[in-house]
Amino acid sequence: MTDIRIPERTGLWALILALVLSAGHAYAEPQFPTLTGRVVDGADILTAAVKNALTGKLEAHENATTNQVVVVTLPSLQGYAIEEFGYQLLRHWGIGQEDRNNGVLLIVAPNERKVRIEVGYGLEGSLTDALSKTIIETEILPRFRKGDYSAGIVKGTEAILAAIAGTYKPKKLRTKSDWDDIESFLPFIFFIGVLLVLLVWGQRSEGRAGWYTDDSFGGSSDGGGFGGGGGGGGGGGFSGGGGGGGGGGASGSW
Repeated sequence: MTDIRIPERTGLWALILALVLSAGHAYAEPQFPTLTGRVVDGADILTAAVKNALTGKLEAHENATTNQVVVVTLPSLQGYAIEEFGYQLLRHWGIGQEDRNNGVLLIVAPNERKVRIEVGYGLEGSLTDALSKTIIETEILPRFRKGDYSAGIVKGTEAILAAIAGTYKPKKLRTKSDWDDIESFLPFIFFIGVLLVLLVWGQRSEGRAGWYTDDSFGGSSDGGGFGGGGGGGGGGGFSGGGGGGGGGGASGSW
């Protein structure tokens, strides 16, 4: 019986070919969408009314500050991490002014369930990585998880603009230590609740016992009363300003 031996070089060439193919994919640029306005809805998840409203806000912000903020939804990330795609897209579109790098992208990829705020160098002082993460976690993701993409994008955009202006008041994220602190107080809260119930019950019992005394029939009693309170885009002609520096921001998934 004749032994068939595969030359050792065959395995080596296969390894080299695999490395070449993977390297080719790594260095190939993604297919970027065309910058058609301040809102690019490639995933088709926004109504015309929402796009127009967002475009108006973003245009007014740029006119007042020169900062460029763009919302983009993507049908696919083409196999790339959203961080890499966002960084390359910011540079490709040139979002922000060339001398300020004051551009921001809000990127939503609904099919991969990913979202990212990509921040140019010039705005990293006001829209920090930590603040971007807070906006994603408190303003965007809760609404995305309910399937309300429009509300998540609108609230996220408003929070981004407020953060840049220095007026955003972030909501505190609950951490495990926060819940541990709350749980440690539960026995004390329970004890206080029981004590209050006993005190109220005792006062009511004394009141009922005094109701049948002789003095109570001949005298008058002042009754306390309960007081309750009542009360009732299109972006025609838009283009990037030549910005290209980025890398800051934050990402999230749902």
